[in-house]
Amino acid sequence: MIEKRSFGRTGHESSRVIFGSAGLGGVSQERADEVLPLLLAHGVNHLDTAASYGDAELRLAPWLASHKGRFFIATKTGERTADGARRSLEQSLARLGVDRVDLIQLHNLVEEEQWAVVHGAGGALEALLAARDEGLVSHVGVTGHGLRIAAMHQRSLERYDYDSVLFPVNHALLENDDYRRAVYRLLELCAERNVATQAIKSIARRRWRDGAGPAGDLDERLSWYEPLVEPEAIGHAVDYVLSNDQLFLITSSDFRRLPAILEAAEAGSHLVEEAALAGDAARLGVRPLFDGGALERI
Repeated sequence: MIEKRSFGRTGHESSRVIFGSAGLGGVSQERADEVLPLLLAHGVNHLDTAASYGDAELRLAPWLASHKGRFFIATKTGERTADGARRSLEQSLARLGVDRVDLIQLHNLVEEEQWAVVHGAGGALEALLAARDEGLVSHVGVTGHGLRIAAMHQRSLERYDYDSVLFPVNHALLENDDYRRAVYRLLELCAERNVATQAIKSIARRRWRDGAGPAGDLDERLSWYEPLVEPEAIGHAVDYVLSNDQLFLITSSDFRRLPAILEAAEAGSHLVEEAALAGDAARLGVRPLFDGGALERI
């Protein structure tokens, strides 16, 4: 079974691997039901979804109904105003078929203007804190993409004591000196405050090339980026993230990679040589998803 650790100050012992459900947003319930038993088999007890992930919340609802209390439920809202965030949360609760969620996260809060709205009077944070007081949510977090997000999360934590943060972590991205330093500063602050830290894009290979796409029975892109597919390379990428005891790894939206991710997380010592990561990068053409410029946004 996959190791469990305290998810920050929430009081929940979460599996080090968190199931990222974005890929369920465009598939049938039957297909989703084929994927979800893997979580139980490996001891995954934490689900990550979002209001913007298509039908993902609906696909999770039957499992939440039949496994009550089994999963820590985290969702997200991309709304920036209080009214919008409240409506988004209520819709998520209805779609998930639950009366409360464990964690609501402000989704991709990186742009300065949106950040100001969220934290101002009538902003989304105001509504989420009110919902927490009402018992609709237990904890509030913040997420984001790109090379600016680690520094922006620090600013968010200066404004409000969030319970969790989520940001991209993989070897290619942390080769960027500025981003690596920002990530380490953020991790240090989160350790001091007991804020849970979640890593996304752990098995990213690169952005899709023109005309490229996955083969197989689905014949569609379940992820906006091209993931690693070789089990050995996936294992190296998983070990790279989990070698930091502070990080929880959120799985790729390409759920076809879920078995390899879970097996690596369950079996590995999480020690990986730099040479192995560099070799994978050279052999497979691994490239950073973000560059602080033209590739900064999804």
